[in-house]
Amino acid sequence: MSFQDHGSSFQPSGATVFFERRELELILRLYGQKVAAGDWRDYGIDSLSDAVAFNIFRRTGEAPVYRIEKRPALSRKQGAFALFNQNGLILKRGHELAPVLAFLDKKKFDVI
Repeated sequence: MSFQDHGSSFQPSGATVFFERRELELILRLYGQKVAAGDWRDYGIDSLSDAVAFNIFRRTGEAPVYRIEKRPALSRKQGAFALFNQNGLILKRGHELAPVLAFLDKKKFDVI
């Protein structure tokens, strides 16, 4: 089995990508706050061949409003974590999850 360097941890090539417990705790803490505030309503986790995604829904039957993605292959270059909006545009990318999630925790500003 060949191993590839993906930043701080080694994973066998072809191994399933998943959120670690600490990462999932950060995501679920923010998710719980947003649910309590009435902003979000549902979530789903997708496992892709080279990534894992936490999808956030405003309403259950709609497309995800945000997608938090972990892609270890990009950990050395752009950062393993990325936040996408509903249109698939990258809102924030980083090597650490907390700063990426902080983008969602900012207060809303009214656009005039």
